[in-house]
Amino acid sequence: MNKIKRTFGRLMQRVIDWGMGNGLMQEEMTASGNDKVTKEMSRIARQAAAESCVLLKNDGALPFRKKDKIAVFGRCQLDWFYVGYGSGGDVNPPYRVNLMEGLENAGVSFDEETAEAYKTWVNTDSNKADHGWWGHWPMSHPEMPLKDDFVKKAAEKNDAAVVVIGRAAGEDRENTLAPGSYYLTKEEKQMLELVSGAFKKTVVLLNIGSIFDMSWAEEYKDKISSILIVWQGGMESGNAAADVLTGKVNPSGRLSDTIAKTYEDYPSSKNFGGEQFNNYYEDIFVGYRWFETFKKDRVLYPFGFGLSYTTFTRKPVSFEKGDGVYTVKVEVTNTGKAAGKETVMAFVSAPQGELGKAAKVLASYAKTESLQPGEKEVLTLSFTDKVIASYDDTGRSGNKNAFVLEKGAYQVFVSDALAGEFTLSETKLVEQTESALNVVDPFERMHAYEDDGKIAFNEETVQKGTVSLKDRIIERLPKEIPVTGDMGKKLRDVAVGKITLDEFIAQLSDEELEALTRGEGAMGSDLGVAGNAGAFGGVLESLREKGVPPIITCDGPSGLRFQEFASLLPSGTALACTFDDQLVEELYTHIGKEMIKHEVDIVLSPGLNIHRNPLCGRNFEYFSEDPLLAGKMAAAVIRGVQSQGKSCCPKHFACNNQETKRNNNDSRVSERALREIYLRAFEIAVKEARPNTIMTSYNKINSVWSHYNYDLVTTVLRKEWGFDGVVITDWWMQKDVSQEFPSIRDNAYRVRAQVDVLMPGNMGHIQRKYTSDGTLLETIDKEGGITRAELQRTAKTVLTFILNTRKNDFA
Repeated sequence: MNKIKRTFGRLMQRVIDWGMGNGLMQEEMTASGNDKVTKEMSRIARQAAAESCVLLKNDGALPFRKKDKIAVFGRCQLDWFYVGYGSGGDVNPPYRVNLMEGLENAGVSFDEETAEAYKTWVNTDSNKADHGWWGHWPMSHPEMPLKDDFVKKAAEKNDAAVVVIGRAAGEDRENTLAPGSYYLTKEEKQMLELVSGAFKKTVVLLNIGSIFDMSWAEEYKDKISSILIVWQGGMESGNAAADVLTGKVNPSGRLSDTIAKTYEDYPSSKNFGGEQFNNYYEDIFVGYRWFETFKKDRVLYPFGFGLSYTTFTRKPVSFEKGDGVYTVKVEVTNTGKAAGKETVMAFVSAPQGELGKAAKVLASYAKTESLQPGEKEVLTLSFTDKVIASYDDTGRSGNKNAFVLEKGAYQVFVSDALAGEFTLSETKLVEQTESALNVVDPFERMHAYEDDGKIAFNEETVQKGTVSLKDRIIERLPKEIPVTGDMGKKLRDVAVGKITLDEFIAQLSDEELEALTRGEGAMGSDLGVAGNAGAFGGVLESLREKGVPPIITCDGPSGLRFQEFASLLPSGTALACTFDDQLVEELYTHIGKEMIKHEVDIVLSPGLNIHRNPLCGRNFEYFSEDPLLAGKMAAAVIRGVQSQGKSCCPKHFACNNQETKRNNNDSRVSERALREIYLRAFEIAVKEARPNTIMTSYNKINSVWSHYNYDLVTTVLRKEWGFDGVVITDWWMQKDVSQEFPSIRDNAYRVRAQVDVLMPGNMGHIQRKYTSDGTLLETIDKEGGITRAELQRTAKTVLTFILNTRKNDFA
């Protein structure tokens, strides 16, 4: 078996080498010489990667001066991690720039003897990087052993050292609490020890997809001059890193996650990785919400932290409280000697009240333009009641199943400065909702309360829900459109106003209605660009004859995943660290243009799940531990793509917070935590950017798979948030029988939940040609079965999407 795995791994390595642009492809194509992506895309991708870099420490070693000569250690200087592995990163760029190429492009003088030693070592057959295969991606590459005399020789002829440490990330596997993954290896520690001991200036460069253990920063505190996280910056990684190292770009990135002293300090550490379920015991206390409230002393680098080559002052100049809207104006002044950008964040501290709350929550953020020394800019930060409201799932505030602002004093902070305050004499109802996604299996959760003027900690039980979902569904079943049979009407007739959409749908057969609820069958549809993720819509010849075009999907979010060349972008975590919505929107405008070029309708992006735990293998695709930042970043991605007439598909809705047993794992989470944390980012993206599609997750939420979850998709997404687009499954789904309606199962169960389209169409991975499982039509209009009206409702949603996004087809 191991021999088979090794053989399969080598085969997949050759595929990845071709698909990711290794070997000859990389040597032959450069940023300046490629004609597969635009110069403007290369420029904006480089800017985004550079502005994502987070400077954690600097005693003056950075930026490098022109006369500085440096020696670079660590194999990732060549075997760079440009992005994570899996569907979210497997893009085929026309070129990639590693660190050494970037330094050379920037004219940096580096030690050629050291560089040649690494080049020779990594190209030796026994040392070549092994990229693994699906779900068995590497977490790092074995480091080149160093000898003391080799390092000392380099130190004698160079001014500074750069130590590169890399970590991979990947779909369908987690990071692990082991050396080479979350922790440094023995060889990496030896490299740090030897290099920092021999050089007066040692700069550590972290080429990582998500945060990992940083306790070594304390261990080598006095020996390391600078620490710079450059993340996984896509095809322009090396150029971007060089821009920051040389001071061409002043680092302005800020951490989108908290870096704790130890893994055990994270509140989810004891409730992550379960194969059957995870109790979200930490509840709303995710990331900085936990540390700021209960464990400030267990933080190494806080959320929002990041240094600059210059200094800034942030002076609150005004605070205004309107009707549910709050505005803070902050004057930012560059008080240093270099030009740079600064991010300003506004946090709100609310009274503990009856519900208990985090000590502070992010309410708004903004970023300056590049300010010259002495230059000022006034930033305006605004937020609404909803942003700072708490969700009451107990009724203790007097408003059960509602967002409320409890009575008491509220304070607004910019950095540590008080920017404004207000007091509510009575609890304010912000938004009333329905109870949804009820807990089935009670569990304990963290809770905060005020004790003698201080925030104290206790636990409380999340009780089982009492909503009758069956009654809710029956009350809201749609009415059937009377069937007319084929009347020869075309979808274009609807587009030009000759007939209504209902009249078009009335002529569809059950077979055609069924086809509109699923994809063509497999990935790589012949109806679109080679290597696409699949097609839906006009997947039958009879539908195409009626004028229904096929809709082509493509994986994301770090670019378009197909066989053609496409731009490889910085990871989601990197982009979030820019805190620059406008920059991200501009970047994804160019992805929209690439979609036009390749005739792709939907990019499966952005990834929107919360960084609940640092071990999640797919964190690199996602943005942050904070739902506001994640939601705003996602909205920027969506606006960018959809400005070009193409569509985004935010994913994975919802609570896809681990890769372990992701197809069967149950995320057991209170309605409060869902509303304030895990659904919040999606809500922001839906309401602010109006994505045309959305993708459900693989996992269960409170015992119900997302692709069958009526409350998730219909009660919350459609009814409360007003989403009117197409909901698709993640690729393939699990079989199950409806608990409320035992006569329906699988695809009928899915359609009843208003999960419109099964992608890529077949239930299993193996079949190439579509094979119906029969579960959608077997009970149609039978007692207790699916109704034709529900199929027509799905058809209407899918066809409305097509009419809105493929208008040129009907001109």
